[in-house]
Amino acid sequence: MRGRQGTARRTTARRRYGAVARPVLAAVLGLGITLTGQHAWAAGQDTAPTYAFTEDARRIEGAGSTADAVELEPGRTYRSTLPPDAKVFFRLELDDTETVYASATAVPPPGTGVAVADGVKVTVEDADGRSCDGDTAIFGAPGSPHPVAAWAMREISPRRSLCAEAGTYYVTVERASPDARGASPDPWELELRTVSEPGTKTPDGTATPGAWDSATPAPVQGTAQRRSGGAGFAQAAPLGEGVWRDDIRPGQTLFYQVPVDWGRQLHATAELGSSGTDASRYVASALTLDVYNPVRGHVEDLSVGYNGGQKSKALNPLPPVAYENRYASGQQVSAVRFAGAYYLVAHLSPEVAEDYGDGPVPLTLRVRLGGAARNGPDYAGGTVPADVFTVDGGAISGGAGGAGDETLYRVLAAGGIGTGSALVVGLGVWTVVARRRGAALPE
Repeated sequence: MRGRQGTARRTTARRRYGAVARPVLAAVLGLGITLTGQHAWAAGQDTAPTYAFTEDARRIEGAGSTADAVELEPGRTYRSTLPPDAKVFFRLELDDTETVYASATAVPPPGTGVAVADGVKVTVEDADGRSCDGDTAIFGAPGSPHPVAAWAMREISPRRSLCAEAGTYYVTVERASPDARGASPDPWELELRTVSEPGTKTPDGTATPGAWDSATPAPVQGTAQRRSGGAGFAQAAPLGEGVWRDDIRPGQTLFYQVPVDWGRQLHATAELGSSGTDASRYVASALTLDVYNPVRGHVEDLSVGYNGGQKSKALNPLPPVAYENRYASGQQVSAVRFAGAYYLVAHLSPEVAEDYGDGPVPLTLRVRLGGAARNGPDYAGGTVPADVFTVDGGAISGGAGGAGDETLYRVLAAGGIGTGSALVVGLGVWTVVARRRGAALPE
């Protein structure tokens, strides 16, 4: 069983251009990919923003017994509820060729208390109750409520004979430590997502990945471009290589995504800007930054302390994206097993407000992509959803945008282009997509 004890823990197009103009213009102007969620809160609301669930997520209830478990279909996103004192069951119907990943994002209610050791635990079990895989995500220091995600898999591999048969499997979700001191007594919201990965045409070997450059490169320099983070995985704002600027309030969680191709190596540095306020108190884990892979599996995390002055910290080096990484013993390497959208999730502790007020703190993300792109594995079939492990398909839009958005994100991902150039490209995309959609609408 895997586990971690780190810091973590469309609508129809409107007549004629409305639905097209809003997300594209927001993206090209560096305002993020949505005008809801975080933006509404920043406009003057006093309470912390809620998590932005996937718009088309199907609402289901977790069962108290495997006999009543609802099936999770690969490629679908679901919304459910996690009780404070019981595990819930969901069902998978699998063949003997596909690897399936199941993730659960737990969302405590705003304003609730949470225990440092609490969080969410996800397990995949076979019909005999044997564990195929499991993962636990905890809130960790400073113990503030925010979304945390854990993942588990049913993996077809030459190294794994357990859980390789076709049949019925079960996904169990439960609290990590519901009896811990200070644990929330409230039910939590859940977002569940499943992804299916086919086998390869040629039998995969079992060799672990070769040596890779583990040196931390110098952070990217240059003028930062504005980009507002989203309120959930589905609204994650796209980032390419470059310097990106945002503001984050105490208690807030911001989501970003970086398209990382096969063979490329993701590096990121998080910085908190000076507040201009004199304060003697040091907040040890003021900012946490978690990295999740394209199936929302945890990869790495960091925490940044804060005393009112500028502070920065780089992620530990991650390996180049490679299929064979799955055969590595450490999760930091094995989780970087496919290309696609890698998520950077930033959370600012509510404790920061005690000394520095509840106003926004400057946040800068410096993103670098090392290595050279190369071909991916020769899959014997299609992934579900399609293109989830590519950087030129739907994965870049995070499920929130259309064709025009994906084209624009690919341009941005090529490497921090200027806002003016992005605006010209974006307006062209907006015009073309709007005309196509408008032509398809009835008069």
